[in-house]
Amino acid sequence: IRRLDESVVNRIAAGEVIQRPVSAVKELIENSLDAGSTSVNVVVKDGGLKLIQVSDDGHGIRYEDLPILCERHTTSKLSTYEDLQTIKSMGFRGEALASMTYVGHVTVTTITKGQLHGYRVSYRDGVMEQEPRPCAAVKGTQIMIENLFYNMSARRKTLQNSNDDYSKIVDLISRFAVHHINVSFSCRKHGTNKADVHTVSRLDAIRSVYGVSVARDLMEITASDDDPSRSVFKMEGFMSNANYVAKKTTMVLFINDRLVECTALKRTVEITYAATLPKASKPFIYMSIILPPEHVDVNVHPTKREVSLLNQENLVESIQNEVESKLRNSNMTRTFKSTKVPVNKMVRIDSQDPVGRLHAYLASVRSAVRQRRNPKETADLTSIHELLSDIDHSGLMDIVKHCTYIGMADDIFALLQHNTRLYLVNVVNLSKELMYQQVLRRFAHFNAIQLSDPAPISEIILIALKEEDKISGMNTELLKHKAELLQEYFCIHIDQQGNLSKLPVILDQYTPDMDHVPEFMLSLGNDVDWENEKNCFQAIAAALGNFYSMRAPLLPNPSGDGLQFYKRTLDDELIAEAETVWAQREWTIQHVLFPSMRLFLKPPNVMATNGTFVQVASLEKLYRIFERC
Repeated sequence: IRRLDESVVNRIAAGEVIQRPVSAVKELIENSLDAGSTSVNVVVKDGGLKLIQVSDDGHGIRYEDLPILCERHTTSKLSTYEDLQTIKSMGFRGEALASMTYVGHVTVTTITKGQLHGYRVSYRDGVMEQEPRPCAAVKGTQIMIENLFYNMSARRKTLQNSNDDYSKIVDLISRFAVHHINVSFSCRKHGTNKADVHTVSRLDAIRSVYGVSVARDLMEITASDDDPSRSVFKMEGFMSNANYVAKKTTMVLFINDRLVECTALKRTVEITYAATLPKASKPFIYMSIILPPEHVDVNVHPTKREVSLLNQENLVESIQNEVESKLRNSNMTRTFKSTKVPVNKMVRIDSQDPVGRLHAYLASVRSAVRQRRNPKETADLTSIHELLSDIDHSGLMDIVKHCTYIGMADDIFALLQHNTRLYLVNVVNLSKELMYQQVLRRFAHFNAIQLSDPAPISEIILIALKEEDKISGMNTELLKHKAELLQEYFCIHIDQQGNLSKLPVILDQYTPDMDHVPEFMLSLGNDVDWENEKNCFQAIAAALGNFYSMRAPLLPNPSGDGLQFYKRTLDDELIAEAETVWAQREWTIQHVLFPSMRLFLKPPNVMATNGTFVQVASLEKLYRIFERC
């Protein structure tokens, strides 16, 4: 073991702090903001490799501070470690400027208030190359970095695409511009007069930076909590509504005015959008979150890109609830366009054909006539009461009521914990039984899912049958004849022309997979005993339970066994669609199915023996094994 030379240590550290040109720009802009600047101008040449110049009108740097300005761990932001607990400035380590001098040629020009002239000085490897020279200067500081990574050939070779790096710099400055509305930002390429970023107000900043189409589809969002046992924060911002369409998530997040990333919050927001909107689009989100400084640990990432939050899980949950609420309200007023789709495109009949989805024909709009969280009303019919009393719920009730959801083990089974035991639970069987019981409880008291276009049931049944025109016609006439009963008791609307226009809401916040409509309509025609009231209602409830159960989507799981399928197709849009569908299903299982199960499900005895609930571990036994080890 040998002690490394200090210059080697410093160069290694510099490569970690300044990873690419945008890293240097971020550090310099944060210094400008800490200096109280109201104007920040950035000039870039060759994506920042040849030149980065950041000028501001802040309070400047004192002459006596210039000799140690670029030494490592010199800073005006704090003096003791405890100061980190209440830090409000962007910088605090005193590493950024020093790092820049180890991987580039740095020149600083600055003037402080009341001085007749400014000073210019160049730095290399953390020290001044000569004494500061007097010069003419405008208010504030200008820092120029030339030949970035001149002494790191491997790094420089990987950064040859100047357009890519310049776009990253523009995106960074755009994010600062959206948040700091009292600061004027501009960014341009060297040799041009036109600025690629120039902003005024926040919404104007979003409109200017991200486009009119983005700003048009935004709505304000706020959330807060002041319960010290949960979380203490205030959040305000903008989020895209149901009409916004994009292939990529844009999230601009500031925590205590610090531009950061929060993977947990971003992922939660994406899943909420995917689960709430009928056809999920990637969102645009701007959020400014203010927390007590002592609740934020800013010293967890080399480039300060991430922070650690006290009670992060509770904060994310509060914001998620507000996002979901805003989206549901937005979704009610969403505009849908009706497009006629050929019958052969209504459902996918070939694994290579992603367009053949019944969604195209049966795009549904969630109804929110009223939220009924505790639907205890049932029609006063003896047969319905008998069907409910026939459910012989078992010793599984305590597990259902008091379990903790852990996650999906595979496409079908979820992992639950109850006390010290772990269970695998078949979510398809579970959701099928829950839907069946909910149909009986909500009997004749359903809200409606309105289909965007009435769908001819003869053609729907034909899809399920593949051919057999005669059977399709017979079933269509039967269901038209039973339309009044289906509408009155089950909110299944079939008009006189034989078109399906409405389906029931069985669980709030949940819409079934419309790919399974054909087999549902065929089941209504083939499997229902229309002559016996109790048998009739039971069969229809069972058919609805099967239709609404949370089966795996038709598209293979891109994060599971289906990966090889997508490697063969090389279809990015198909992969994106599959990721959205599967993420939406997982979110629905966790946030809709299991909360509803705890409230409403009475698990039948058979679930203890048919593989729906399978105990896989007992923590007491595991502890004994570990003790022996």
